[in-house]
Amino acid sequence: MGEKVLVVEDDADIVELLELYLTGSGYEVLSAGDGVAALELARTHPVDVALVDIMMPRMNGYDFIKELRRKSSVPVIVISARAQPADKIVGLDAGADGFIAKPFDPLEVTAYIRAMLRRAAASPAAEPAPAAPAPDDGAVITVGKLAFDTERLILTCGGTPVPLTAAELKIMAKLMASPGRVFSKDQLYACVNGEPAEGGAGSVMMHVSNIRAKLEDDPQRPRFIKTVRGLGYALDGS
Repeated sequence: MGEKVLVVEDDADIVELLELYLTGSGYEVLSAGDGVAALELARTHPVDVALVDIMMPRMNGYDFIKELRRKSSVPVIVISARAQPADKIVGLDAGADGFIAKPFDPLEVTAYIRAMLRRAAASPAAEPAPAAPAPDDGAVITVGKLAFDTERLILTCGGTPVPLTAAELKIMAKLMASPGRVFSKDQLYACVNGEPAEGGAGSVMMHVSNIRAKLEDDPQRPRFIKTVRGLGYALDGS
């Protein structure tokens, strides 16, 4: 048999579909219906790549990936209906290497697996990274010189990538989705952490300051992220 693929998914129809295509492509498929069972399976049966759903009983996909990462660097691809930029960022932050949205084309999944395994084999010492397909036009939000690729989670300014942390990407995704709209510090804190919390304004100010340091020619006179006194921040759409 070929490389082993672990499918962590609680929908039996999806598991059956993936097994059909993956075994037909020469892979050996192991499956588990929740994160707890998947961790035990990964412990007893070493695999080459894992396909992981997010919403599952007992242990969700995010927690499974975090636990798996304690012991394994096996490439992980998230397959989920939760495909907002923030969901992708959380998955990548947990330790995933790629993201495919449901509904998916099984041929895309097999191609993604092949590309990831080739990359891992070519650079065994490097952290696995997916060969993500080029996004369609709808996957990129453009505001002036800024472009945010919602598939690959990359922000560019004038075509140059801007290295941002997961929290900073979440803030930029929120601002770029509604240029000109003023977001309070509480709203931006909630988009980073999932819920508002008292005292979160300081951390938002720090994140915005860090983004400006990476993005602006003169962070003291920002042209992209504007401060609206007493209200919050807005992205200049001009």
